[in-house]
Amino acid sequence: MRLIRLLALCALAAISAAAQNAKIEIENQWVRVSRLRIGPHDKVSIAARMPSVGVVLGNLREGATPRKWGDVYYVNGNTTETDENTGNLPAELIFIELKPGAPKSPPVALDPVRLDPEHHIVELENDRVRAIRTILVPHLKSPQHEHPHYVVVYLTDLHTTMTLADGRKIDNPRKPGEVAWRDALRHVTENIGDHTAEEIQVELK
Repeated sequence: MRLIRLLALCALAAISAAAQNAKIEIENQWVRVSRLRIGPHDKVSIAARMPSVGVVLGNLREGATPRKWGDVYYVNGNTTETDENTGNLPAELIFIELKPGAPKSPPVALDPVRLDPEHHIVELENDRVRAIRTILVPHLKSPQHEHPHYVVVYLTDLHTTMTLADGRKIDNPRKPGEVAWRDALRHVTENIGDHTAEEIQVELK
């Protein structure tokens, strides 16, 4: 009985330890977005059963590959990776799992990469996703553009307004490391802050 109880306690401890390191931020029919916290010089193994996109918030290394704040990468399903925090400060990894059988995003006519390539830079693209690095200089107002369904990871402090297709304005203040889900939309974005802001937009196809 004592052995069974000890095994149960060990299992509970393992679950608790995992819960302390990982938190699900967003889950819907398209994605599951987790925030994984990695202590200084710690290592963590991630079993990616679904195709996934990682956005790095810190200084990490996966094998011999260094990964720095704001890096974006793609992994196929059924793979395992080990990430090491090489810095002296805690790091985070935003892990976006792409669910199978999700509805397709609607087609986009007003592509921000085509309309404003200077401030919308494609970091990766394949048949599942396109990841865009958006750079918003102070008081920049984007052309009206469209996105399919997408996840946003904010890399810096940011304060924008979004004017939607129906004329509504949304105030959007954000802190580094925050994440958000957005359904497909058409909008105009304006950086009303006094410094350059940066974000990663992971668009779903």
